[in-house]
Amino acid sequence: MSDSDTTGTTSPNDDAEHSDDSVPAAAPAAVLAPLDDRLADLVALYEDLHRHPELGFQETRTAAEAARRLTAYGYDVTTGIAGTGVVGVLRNGPGPVVLLRADMDALPVTENSGLDYASTVSGRMHACGHDVHVTCLLGAADLLAAGRDHWSGTLIALFQPAEEVGGGARAMIDAGLYSKGLIPTPDVVLAQHVAPLAAGLIAYCPGPCMAAADTLEITFRGSGGHGSRPETTVDPILMAASFVQRVQSVVAREVAPKDRAVVTVGSFHAGDSANVIPDRAVVRLSIRTFDDAVRSAVLAAVDRIARAEAAASGADRAPETVVLDTFPVTVNDSPTLGQVNDAFTELFGAQRLFAYEPATGSEDAGLLATAAGAPLYYWWLGGWDPEEFHTALAAGRLAQDIPSNHSPHFVPVVRPTLTMGVEALTAAALNQLGALAGDGVG
Repeated sequence: MSDSDTTGTTSPNDDAEHSDDSVPAAAPAAVLAPLDDRLADLVALYEDLHRHPELGFQETRTAAEAARRLTAYGYDVTTGIAGTGVVGVLRNGPGPVVLLRADMDALPVTENSGLDYASTVSGRMHACGHDVHVTCLLGAADLLAAGRDHWSGTLIALFQPAEEVGGGARAMIDAGLYSKGLIPTPDVVLAQHVAPLAAGLIAYCPGPCMAAADTLEITFRGSGGHGSRPETTVDPILMAASFVQRVQSVVAREVAPKDRAVVTVGSFHAGDSANVIPDRAVVRLSIRTFDDAVRSAVLAAVDRIARAEAAASGADRAPETVVLDTFPVTVNDSPTLGQVNDAFTELFGAQRLFAYEPATGSEDAGLLATAAGAPLYYWWLGGWDPEEFHTALAAGRLAQDIPSNHSPHFVPVVRPTLTMGVEALTAAALNQLGALAGDGVG
């Protein structure tokens, strides 16, 4: 997940939509029964992945382990999709095609957790929990393969590169994921993301649940010179600094209060010496929106302000804007959400499910669904120490005391995060797969 923090939960089961349109689901108890015996291996896998984080499109070690395990579980495995993407397909008779997705990439963050299994790679860390996602999907893939006598259909386990830079899902699709028949076209796509919520909770949001994101790089061009003679220059630092201040007015004055948008300037680079005015300044900014019209208006406003500041400074060239990455709005299919939440409620209890407001973080998992014309359900998996979380919640200090995704301190607790993550993916898949005789719920 890119730049997301989801701590805004509400009451359990608010706004859940339930549907009776799903195929009869297989009962999960028998399939989940071996999990306790598998847990030690999964913990060891998670700690190993956490020690060895890999950036987007560089996840060779992680991909190799995923492929090795899927092959051992009996899946038909394809590797090297968009470089490091891996898929495993398990055909098990007639029925729906269900795709479970996990992202694999880490972040350029230096870990500061103090754990004995902390990252061993300088400047890299699984600060967004993708190591949890890989571990949980491999655990679920194992259980579902071993329990294939209890369900019917086709299961796909997909391990995606480069979610953090917004390119992994699109790259796998462009590499022929569906068009070249590397996998069957799914009837539903399911995914989860660990979050700074109390471990043992699942949070959900019907409809648009995560924002569209556009990351821009804007280069302001001036004319450099000696710091003692600024009158002979066109100062790009002043130009860019004025832009950084003025662009904050876009959300405050050009987006209606009923709409949601975020504009954040996260990078500013210019010059190398105190007494030299450089000839350019480069800023990078992130824009988050939930509506196409709002998105277009915000992007146009950013471009207008950048050009106006350059003109006001007397620059002889307009700023140059490059789109570094883009994510679409992530939209949950409400009927699918209702069906799967019924399974979660039966397995975990209604008190474990919480509705949350749409998050301004972004994801590319939805591309895998829209490219297939399939519904998506993407939920949040609690990963933080429950006592610490509830203490912070009671004190009104969640933002201060509970590290968010992308923090150097963000390391989920191993238990019950891994257990519940495996159980959730397994139960969700069984809910959407066909049941064999005698295995239906009810």
